[in-house]
Amino acid sequence: MLIRVENLSHTYIPGTPLARAALRDISLEIAPGERVGLAGRTGSGKSTLVQHIAGLLIPAAGRVLLDGIPAHARTARARAARLRIGLAFQHPEDQIFEQTVFREIAFGPRNLGLDKAEIAARVEWAINMVGLPSAMASRSPFTLSGGETRRVALASILAMRPQVLILDEPTAGLDPGGRRELIAHLRDWQCKTGSTLLMVSHSPDELACIVERVIVLDDGQLAADGRASDVLSNVALMSAAGLDVPQSVRLLCALRRSGWAVRTNLLLPEEALDEIIRARREAA
Repeated sequence: MLIRVENLSHTYIPGTPLARAALRDISLEIAPGERVGLAGRTGSGKSTLVQHIAGLLIPAAGRVLLDGIPAHARTARARAARLRIGLAFQHPEDQIFEQTVFREIAFGPRNLGLDKAEIAARVEWAINMVGLPSAMASRSPFTLSGGETRRVALASILAMRPQVLILDEPTAGLDPGGRRELIAHLRDWQCKTGSTLLMVSHSPDELACIVERVIVLDDGQLAADGRASDVLSNVALMSAAGLDVPQSVRLLCALRRSGWAVRTNLLLPEEALDEIIRARREAA
């Protein structure tokens, strides 16, 4: 699915003293199969933008097109386009309501009118994709840990087989091991399906592990849009937007200031290690 955002603006509580411009003339395009990160400080407009892409909000100005169809239109074609987008909100417990994990994950496919065999197959596939044991299907989702609840919420969206998956801070509240495992499962899902992934995160290290392109918002405006290696390693740009750079970039920049001949646009720890070893050998 081709996503096109054209001159999009949004104001909360318009016409009142509490009016606040959340988005200001945003234009961008996301091609099918891209892995895109959306970064920005709290209040920069990230969640507002993804809700527009999912067709949940009506623009104050501009528009969002899903394969050329206005995302917020009240037509059968627009509804069909919106159903191809899966959006996981930041607090997954707000999305949980069924009595068992199986019923929770099956809710979407069941509403699509699929038969029982297909629903069961999708539930099993989605549970495996998020790294949960099959035996968990019979448990109540309200007895799960925070990390398990987050995975169930994600599985319920994956079971719909979305063409576009939007995740709003998907690892919030998880321990480091849980974050790494969930990111690995998301990469595996995206590689196997070729679907589009749009991930909202304030963590540059998480984005570095999974996305190939990063969009930065600042005060509702588009501050940057480019390759992850270029955007996330730009210390001045990220600092101006109230964001950190990945730890590997901070280390390489410190070494560069100390006289090491190293590149500073390497985002992953293993890339940074290889670069440090190379520089050390060449200096020997």
